[in-house]
Amino acid sequence: MLVRLLYASRAAHPLTTETVEAILAQSRAHNPEHGVTGILCYSGDIFMQVLEGGRDAVCELYNTIARDERHLNVRLLSYEEITERRFANWTMGQVNLAKVNPSMMLKYAKTAELDPFSCSGQASMALLDDLIATGAVLGRAG
Repeated sequence: MLVRLLYASRAAHPLTTETVEAILAQSRAHNPEHGVTGILCYSGDIFMQVLEGGRDAVCELYNTIARDERHLNVRLLSYEEITERRFANWTMGQVNLAKVNPSMMLKYAKTAELDPFSCSGQASMALLDDLIATGAVLGRAG
């Protein structure tokens, strides 16, 4: 059974390029062997990530992230059983939302800042769909 999980968290320490690259490298190294795909969005100190794959693999990965000292305030935004993956092309795609047109953010939130803590999981997922459609996701697999 396939599932999709969307969560948000805050960085425990100021985000640096090295921190983000380390998270992405770790994801891209380990996700294929567990059948996990998804994307990671970040802006300021906020992470928003989608994980897709088998229920056990996704739940275990989410639990690992929730215990990871690099993350604070880990919040589950959406969890659902799915019939197909939306993010199958990425072992872990990435979006730096600081580089996205602010009008796209305003389409789904009160301000042009990423704040998945104050909007619905459905709105956050719609934003991710728009990011895919506009080619804002980097790190395509294969």
